[in-house]
Amino acid sequence: MSAAALALLVTLVVLLLSSAPIAVALGLTAFLYFFYFTTVPLTQVPDTLTNALNSFPLVAVPFFVLAATIMSRGGISTRLTQAGLAVVGGYRGGLAMTAVLSCMFFAAVSGSSPATVVAVGTVLIPVMARSGYDREFATGTIATSGSLGILIPPSIPLIVYGIVTETSIGDLFLAGVLPGLLAGALLLVLVAVVSRRRGYGAGSEAIVMTREEKVRAIRDSVLSLLLPVFVLGGIYTGFFTPTEAAAMAVLYALLVSLLVYREIGWRDVGPILLRSARLSAMIMFIIANGILFSFVLTYERIPGEITAALLDLNLQPWMFLTLVVILLLIVGCFMETSSAILILAPILLPIGLELGVDPVHLGIIIVMTMEIGMITPPLGLNLFVASGISRMSVLRVAKAALPSAAVLLVALVLVTAIPAISLALVGD
Repeated sequence: MSAAALALLVTLVVLLLSSAPIAVALGLTAFLYFFYFTTVPLTQVPDTLTNALNSFPLVAVPFFVLAATIMSRGGISTRLTQAGLAVVGGYRGGLAMTAVLSCMFFAAVSGSSPATVVAVGTVLIPVMARSGYDREFATGTIATSGSLGILIPPSIPLIVYGIVTETSIGDLFLAGVLPGLLAGALLLVLVAVVSRRRGYGAGSEAIVMTREEKVRAIRDSVLSLLLPVFVLGGIYTGFFTPTEAAAMAVLYALLVSLLVYREIGWRDVGPILLRSARLSAMIMFIIANGILFSFVLTYERIPGEITAALLDLNLQPWMFLTLVVILLLIVGCFMETSSAILILAPILLPIGLELGVDPVHLGIIIVMTMEIGMITPPLGLNLFVASGISRMSVLRVAKAALPSAAVLLVALVLVTAIPAISLALVGD
């Protein structure tokens, strides 16, 4: 490794350890590299940042953020929760299973993990606490289930991976369906077993709905449940691209929330736009600086050197994927999902391709591993979001989420070992 490459990596690590924002650390490292180690004009920096965002597929990110914001304010999360109660509310542990199902449903219409935790947790954590569930168990369940928001399509991290690796976003969305359902099913089994052992949801604590109430709850949620069908169906039938699908998701969510559910009015649109614009600006700034840093890595030929070094070890594909999972489990403790993908995907993909690993399968593995990072201290984002909702300490939430995090790890091992789980729905 050259002196410039070593200085590049050391600078990045120092900035990250100094608690500098991820985007600032990436951008400043790239700027210092251009300034001290190359003769490239510094005008290349703003040009690269501008070109990084000048991408049609990237437009999907602010649209999905806006759609998630509208849905969290427009009553969709409440109706999805009622639909979950109608399906499993009468069983022992029904509220806990409803929490998992609601997170899966909302993930399928928002693409955002924190938004899923906020939308479902705000509604269900107080209800579960009043119904006799341990508050730690309720919070840990929702924090973990909410992480499915970055796997079940539409998913913002899958969009980022698709852009940075030039992999089909439509294929990535389709590949995330079965792993997401698998992880959700395993979580349902876990909460059902724990609820039975602890006696949650028994007797007067059970949520019992009449037949008419169940029919009404499911009927009221139909429009919410149709959104992922509308978005994904439009993509796979070729009616519109993933980017256009994101715009259609915004239109659909707005019409349903304004004209059908009437949970928001036109006066609420301004604050919703402002909130989503702030979040989108943060995400896009991270992405732009991440792509700039990836450009520097390529300029220094670091991915090629790492690829050659690992290939010299004669690794088998399963060995490589095991190393990827271990690396990302560690990285996920300290780094936000999109940032980690922007830095590591350009390095890992060439190695995977040389070893015959499908890029779509690799993308699902990366996102599923970072999904566990969302509930892993010290920087697991979902832990902080759930902590704010439940008013519990982050460490208490992290401890409560350990059993469900182990279940996600089991799902990750299965998907890693059996590529067909992620690739079964993807066409040739």
